[in-house]
Amino acid sequence: MRSSASQSTGGSEPPAAPDPQLAVPGFEHFERHWERGHGWTVKILPGEYYVTRAEEVISTVLGSCISACVRDPQLGVGGMNHFMLPQDATAGADAWLDPAVGLATRYGSYAMESLINDLLKLGAVRERLEIKLFGGGRVLPGMSDVGERNIRFIRDYMRIEGYPVAAEDLGGTQPRKVLYFPTSGRARLRKLRPVENRIISRHEQLYLESLGRHTPGGDVELFT
Repeated sequence: MRSSASQSTGGSEPPAAPDPQLAVPGFEHFERHWERGHGWTVKILPGEYYVTRAEEVISTVLGSCISACVRDPQLGVGGMNHFMLPQDATAGADAWLDPAVGLATRYGSYAMESLINDLLKLGAVRERLEIKLFGGGRVLPGMSDVGERNIRFIRDYMRIEGYPVAAEDLGGTQPRKVLYFPTSGRARLRKLRPVENRIISRHEQLYLESLGRHTPGGDVELFT
C-alpha cells in the first residue's frame, strides 16, 4: 500500500473548526473533533459515507467492513464510505449487476454509487477519480469469512466499473483505523490490538445482524 504521513498541526490550541455552513449539503450534521497531529476529523460509522471539500480528515475503524477513499485530485474534493455486505448474500461475482439479486450486494453498490454520485455532483470527473481501498479483515470468529466476501465484491466492482486501484490494504486478521485526507489523497493506517479486535468484532456482529432486518435506501442511478 502506498500511504503517506498526515499533515502536522503546530501549537497547543486547535484552529477554528471548518464552518458547518460550508459543508457539502447533506453532510452538515456530521460532528468534527480535534485529533492532535491530524487536525479536524469526521468519524464515520458502518453504513455511513462522508464527502468534503474542506481541509479536514475522515476517519473510521474497520474489521470485516470495507472503506473506499475516493477523490478528484484536480478539484481536491473527496470522501469515504464504510460498508459491509449482509450475511444472507447469494450468487457469484457479478451478482450486484442484477437488480433482482436483492439485499446483499446492493449494500456495496449502494455505498459506492452514493459516494461517487455526490463527488460527481460537486464537479468531480469519473475518469479522474483516485480510489484507495481498506478493510476486509477476518475478525468475526465462528462465521464464514465476511471480510473476504466484501473484498471479492469491491474488487469485482472496481474491475467492472473500470476504476483503477491507487492503493489498498485488504484482508488479514487485524482491524484497522484509517485516516484519510481528501484534499491531498494521503492515508494513514494503524493495525489495532487484540483487545480492540474483540470490541470491533462485537460491534460488527451486531451491525451484521441488523442488516438482515432492513434494506438500504432506494435504487441509485449513477450521476454522469
